[in-house]
Amino acid sequence: MSIMVWSAKLSVGVERFDNEHKKLVGMLNGLHDEMLKGKANTVLGPLLSELVKYTQTHFANEESLFKNHHYPNALSHKLEHDQLRKKAMELEVGLKEGRINLSTETMKFLKDWLTNHILGTDMQYKEFLRSKGVK
Repeated sequence: MSIMVWSAKLSVGVERFDNEHKKLVGMLNGLHDEMLKGKANTVLGPLLSELVKYTQTHFANEESLFKNHHYPNALSHKLEHDQLRKKAMELEVGLKEGRINLSTETMKFLKDWLTNHILGTDMQYKEFLRSKGVK
């Protein structure tokens, strides 16, 4: 059962980032499915680690393009990325150490963060990057 569904309204107009966002949605759904099946942390841990690692790659890709095109909101955008990086690392470490379990609440947080970040913060660069010829 999907926790998040990709739709055209999530498109930021940059094919590379749309594809990365689609992959993040798919990874989030895979993690959610395994959590609902009651999989142990030994299964969920590596899935969460993979999601965290791919998120880091995606953020680095966005931040690199911002730097190359002198995106005026790059710093505030990066600060949002940094907040999720910190939270994701806390989740990952907590799961590995057995201090936390992935829950519906955690999955909702991740889904809401990704949705709100794409629809809010990421959409702010859509027209800027389009004006720079980025597709």
